[in-house]
Amino acid sequence: MTHLSRRGFLAATAAAAAPLFLPARAFASPPALTLRATTRTLDIAGRAVTVKGLLDPQGLSGLVLDPAQPFRVDLVNDLATETSIHWHGQVPPNAQDGVPGAPQPALQPGEMRSFDFAAYPGTHWMHSHIPVQEMELLAAPLIVRRTEDLAADRQEVTILLHDLSFRPAEEVLAEITGGAMAGMDHGAGHGAQGQGGGMGGMMGGMSGMDHGAMGAMGGMDLNDFDFDAYLANDRTLDDPEVVRVEKGGRILLRVINGSAATVFWIDTDSLLGRAVATDGNPIQPVPGARFGLAMGQRLDIELEVPAEGGAFPILALREGALERTGIILATSGAAVGKISGVSDEAHPAFSADLEQESGFQALIPLADRPFDRSDALMLGGSMMPYLWTIDGQSWGTHRAIEARSGERVGLTFHNMSMMAHPMHLHGHHFQVVALNGSPLRGAMRDTVHIPPMSMVTVALDAGEAARWMLHCHHMPHLSTGMMTEFVVAA
Repeated sequence: MTHLSRRGFLAATAAAAAPLFLPARAFASPPALTLRATTRTLDIAGRAVTVKGLLDPQGLSGLVLDPAQPFRVDLVNDLATETSIHWHGQVPPNAQDGVPGAPQPALQPGEMRSFDFAAYPGTHWMHSHIPVQEMELLAAPLIVRRTEDLAADRQEVTILLHDLSFRPAEEVLAEITGGAMAGMDHGAGHGAQGQGGGMGGMMGGMSGMDHGAMGAMGGMDLNDFDFDAYLANDRTLDDPEVVRVEKGGRILLRVINGSAATVFWIDTDSLLGRAVATDGNPIQPVPGARFGLAMGQRLDIELEVPAEGGAFPILALREGALERTGIILATSGAAVGKISGVSDEAHPAFSADLEQESGFQALIPLADRPFDRSDALMLGGSMMPYLWTIDGQSWGTHRAIEARSGERVGLTFHNMSMMAHPMHLHGHHFQVVALNGSPLRGAMRDTVHIPPMSMVTVALDAGEAARWMLHCHHMPHLSTGMMTEFVVAA
């Protein structure tokens, strides 16, 4: 998925230069954009696979908003089932957050719902908040450009990563989690039930589990299912997307991990990059050619194409396994060679020591002030029985995290399980301020990766008085109830 370079943007806008005096209607609010939740067909290694998606009227996936452009969207449900779309990384009014039943009900087949709020800039995404639908690829990029993005002489390239099973998502989720559990509402306690509204099973057999990588990385459990395909912009390395770039040009790579249960390494190979934003928030540039990315997280990486040009793979390597996916950046006339979808050796575990997180620092940190309130969340669970908890509880018997609007809140996630948990808070961005008790002025995020036997503390300013979801973004973990609420009072 590519966007205009600055040269292209200037050329396009020069032809449509505005006159000195415009009629009043020219200053009216722009019309709403339309998104459709629908089905689409992908060609995966010669196999036609039906998945879901979020498409604009031109049939393209996702949205790109210009600086100061509001998020004004009409969402139409063209699916045969109900759905609910969460605007991950945005800070909408709680009523528009997109969690079914929290407070709005799920969107019924054929129904249209309007959304209108100030857009939060950066690399974000949108996805169903029903786990099986997210596993069916009901997701798309949501890019909100900054003024400096327009001024920068660089090409923007977006990569959305997915893991995909050819089997029905309900069947996969039931196999991973061990069977069906009583219909657990994943909204705020009063959401829709029935198709799409319940969650998969809680305990039992693990016949579909990938035990090969388990225990191979210091006792960590890395992957709990072998998916059939790993996708970058809906394609595998059998037929990767080839993005044409300029010799000597600059690239802003916007990478989104939209997978259900896969952590990836982003490998830029011969192109030394600079990480410049986490979850849409600018950071002090960090040089490197390999960066880890957990589910729900985003990473912006600046690259420079050599003056002599060539073809340059940008790979996403599955943590603890051989599989990989990616795209190819190629200059005009460059030969694009075949790249295998598997590596020669298993890729390492991501961030067991939090080394990457310790190197990220916010470019615009929170203002210094003491905590008005602190809380700790114990993350627990096991593979057999397959059950993941917060403070020993699942959704429905959860303990809510409480705060008042405007308070500075410190939350410490203490992971006592052997799997990592990418913890996502709705309606807020937070700053990482301590790793295993050691303070730092870390990155601003909305999703933080908590490795096994680790502690991460984040700071945030409590926003709108409402009930906001706080959960693990590993879909099988979420489906067994690894979710609580951040309840903000006025």
